[in-house]
Amino acid sequence: MTTAQLTSPYQHYVYAYPHKTAYRTLPDRPALRSLWAGEDKSALSLYLHIPFCEVRCGFCNLFTRIGAPDGLTGAYLDALERQADAVRAALGDTGEVRFATGAFGGGTPTFLTAAELARLCDIAERRMGADLRAIPLSVEASPATATADRLAVLAERGTTRLSLGVQSFVDAEARAAVRPQRRADVEAALGRVRDAGIPVLNIDLIYGIDGQSERSWRHSLDAALAWRPEELYLYPLYVRPLTGLDRHRGEPGTDPAWDEQRLRLYRAGRDHLLAQGYVQQSMRMFRRADAPAQGADDYACQTDGMIGLGCGARSYTRGLHYSFDYAVGMHEIRGIIDDYVRADDFAHAEVGYRMDADEARRRHLLQSLLQAEGVDAADYRARFGSSPGDDFAAELEELAGRGWLAGSGSARLRLSPEGLAHSDAIGPRLFSPAVRAAMAAYERK
Repeated sequence: MTTAQLTSPYQHYVYAYPHKTAYRTLPDRPALRSLWAGEDKSALSLYLHIPFCEVRCGFCNLFTRIGAPDGLTGAYLDALERQADAVRAALGDTGEVRFATGAFGGGTPTFLTAAELARLCDIAERRMGADLRAIPLSVEASPATATADRLAVLAERGTTRLSLGVQSFVDAEARAAVRPQRRADVEAALGRVRDAGIPVLNIDLIYGIDGQSERSWRHSLDAALAWRPEELYLYPLYVRPLTGLDRHRGEPGTDPAWDEQRLRLYRAGRDHLLAQGYVQQSMRMFRRADAPAQGADDYACQTDGMIGLGCGARSYTRGLHYSFDYAVGMHEIRGIIDDYVRADDFAHAEVGYRMDADEARRRHLLQSLLQAEGVDAADYRARFGSSPGDDFAAELEELAGRGWLAGSGSARLRLSPEGLAHSDAIGPRLFSPAVRAAMAAYERK
């Protein structure tokens, strides 16, 4: 990396480690039954992935396709049922399996009809054994698909959190982000979410859009705050290869003016939300101080297993993270979805990344340090028999030298406010050499 790239605040959004571009085909196709045989299954996370959207936003590099030919969503749910049956059988003894949290993501889960959403819930409950009304259940939606009938199904089946991808309340900015929507339609969708009575509303907003100013950013923030959302996520705009907004800005760090604009807007948004009574949970997430508790809100993906169903979902065991093939290009995504719909054998892991002790330490450090509450040194030592300072002395010393670390000698290791602002630079610094090499060798498709 160049010096500019090393100091850029925007390298990678690290929401999971390792990234899917580090995954590779598993020649031995290990059986799920053997992978899960020795795992703690008492507090699993369940994730169901729906890879369909009514439109693909210009910034999106998620695994999703635009629209669905007649019959495809039904065939996809058929495959999801077959996969759920195979995975549930692989988990073994029913008495050992308990789900602590659930999520429907994508794509846009609410692309499905109300009847199809009910069927999706049935797959989670009847096939997998998750009690959706007894655990936190988060669902992603778009304004156009957050219709009253769909929301009624989700509310009745136990949804506790609805995340609405708004991105901007300024119509011109939405168009610039290739997110065609009108503010009036967004406001109507927000009204329907509130009417549905789902306890937690999250609104996603994006900063760094072409033409966006501090004034227009504040306008979107205030428009969102008028709905008193329990949560707000503030995302910096990224322009990734093979996406609709791929404007060939170059690699991260090669457009310092854009970096500075995004950092300035982030700080303005952060400060405004803090002044309005929100508590910062991470660089992106802000929660209203009086928001209702979400039950198993402290669920830790650092330590607990995840079961992912659907062709874009990941599953995590201690020794292997696995999924299906990954792509960004539309043609390749359609092919992967078609293969998934036709598949009969869901009892083996096909694509993944094997986790050793060093990678497990890195993952725990990353996914704890990038949260505002930081790393609990006692928890880390109980799990690994060492301290973060023992295992990552050079990396933590660099962060401290930049002023990005607070409490390095205390029982809890936290990022400073400026460290949180640079989370997307800090995360990649903690990637292992092996993960970096695998990501660099990935052939984009």
